[in-house]
Amino acid sequence: MRQASVENHVRNLAGLERTASTNRVLNLVAIANAHRGEPEYHAQPFFKTPILNECIVLKHWVRPDERFVFDDDRRNSTKIILPFERTDLRLGGRSFFVGQRGWREIARDNGGDGTSIERDIRVMAALDDIPSLDPFLLREHLDRIGIQVAPCYFAISEADLVRMQDFVSKEIRELISLTFENAGSKLVYSNKMVNFLLSTEINEHLEPLRIALRLDGSDYKEGVFNWKGFLYYKWVFREIGPSLADVKGQIRRLRISGRRERDAVAYIEGAQGRLIDSLEMNRLEIAGALEVYDRAFADLTKNGKPLAFRNFLLQAPKMFHSLGERIGMISHITSFWKYRFPDARSLDAPINEVFEILTDFERSMTTVD
Repeated sequence: MRQASVENHVRNLAGLERTASTNRVLNLVAIANAHRGEPEYHAQPFFKTPILNECIVLKHWVRPDERFVFDDDRRNSTKIILPFERTDLRLGGRSFFVGQRGWREIARDNGGDGTSIERDIRVMAALDDIPSLDPFLLREHLDRIGIQVAPCYFAISEADLVRMQDFVSKEIRELISLTFENAGSKLVYSNKMVNFLLSTEINEHLEPLRIALRLDGSDYKEGVFNWKGFLYYKWVFREIGPSLADVKGQIRRLRISGRRERDAVAYIEGAQGRLIDSLEMNRLEIAGALEVYDRAFADLTKNGKPLAFRNFLLQAPKMFHSLGERIGMISHITSFWKYRFPDARSLDAPINEVFEILTDFERSMTTVD
């Protein structure tokens, strides 16, 4: 019987016990604890195999010593962690990568045979197709392949959803003027179209858009999904901008305590500068990719070139994964930093912990770069 590898990073796994879904983590243990008593949780589970439906899914930066398990030269993988005991993640768990050699057999060995595990293998493969586990994009992607999952698995807060809808409404208002000439109140109709666009269905309300873009069938669904993705990433990038600026300043001011071994101190001082430079470089790369989207959208709304925007949407996956990886990496660093250093006036930490944090950050940045 094939076995999943033992998860050695027990401290990190235990830390996930306090983490819900993020762009890098889908914590089905936490979701189970919060929603186990709700009918929809059982009616539309994320994974139909019980052991998998209480696992932890990670978007994982592949380390050099892990690359031998893959046949391709991937940078980012989807890691499935099966806790030994879901009530105490400190005990660790077994893990495997989606896409490693023999991963389907490993999933069957752990989840059993039958239609449920085959459906769940399809879900895992779908997770590996997208660059991050952002709840909005995850819901969209699963719906695209016909997988219906209960809303409790996609924890987008009501406040975030309202802010995102407002942002998207402002972004597409000019398109409303061009595509829906007889819409009456453009603001009201813009809000309605945003709801149609952000829903998981592509229906007749978006038909004028389909005609304008000259897209049919799967190309239209793919194009609209890519459009949603760019709008979502543009919104996320705007949301994390202030935090990113704060973190870059605070990394430089971080103070270490404990025994100051020369090699460790030298690494930390060098890593601080490298991280700040790399964060800025990735910020510029993300801004550049979003500017490509803005120019394509301007071709549609200002220059009367719908085919230019159509072609952009169809070619978008080429930059979609890179954009998602970069935003996911920056979001991970900023959110972890704010969690570890909630008070910007107190930037002290033991030298061993600082070494570990900066090593993890650098590994993430190097993989994306």
